[in-house]
Amino acid sequence: MPAHSFYYVWTNSARKRRSHVAKQQVEERVYAIVEGLLAGQDEIELVDVEYVREHDWYLRVFIDKAGGIEIDDCQALSERLEKVLDDENVIADSYILEVSSPGLDRQLKKSRDFVREQGKAVDVTLYAPEDGKKEFTGVLEGYDEAAKTVTIDGAVWPLAKLSVIRLHIDF
Repeated sequence: MPAHSFYYVWTNSARKRRSHVAKQQVEERVYAIVEGLLAGQDEIELVDVEYVREHDWYLRVFIDKAGGIEIDDCQALSERLEKVLDDENVIADSYILEVSSPGLDRQLKKSRDFVREQGKAVDVTLYAPEDGKKEFTGVLEGYDEAAKTVTIDGAVWPLAKLSVIRLHIDF
């Protein structure tokens, strides 16, 4: 193998690490900005921020409130956020900003998600099958932040074993 092939692999790997760090920094910075913009507005909650490359870069901000988010809520936050992002030049590359509701089948990720949604049915996907099953539905009964576990239908699950937990939707 020529020496330049090894160099290419290393460069590609290093580029991916830098890209991941930059993505995480953008998400953390935007999260802080949005929390500041929503401060004092107890009714609207920041659910999540993701900065992802599909074909283009997308900056997605998910918000929610009791009774559900309306288009006017999304538009108002989008306009305010866009101004701050432009003024502070937070993201150097071009991107598409989306502000929306997380949806009915939202993924539970944060401590407050697990606390708020206790007593509700959730769909769970495991990283590896247990007893021949990788997916199941149950009732979220508890959350232990210190132990990083959730209780679903009486069974205690370490979050490290759970790939995805979403609110269950009955049709």
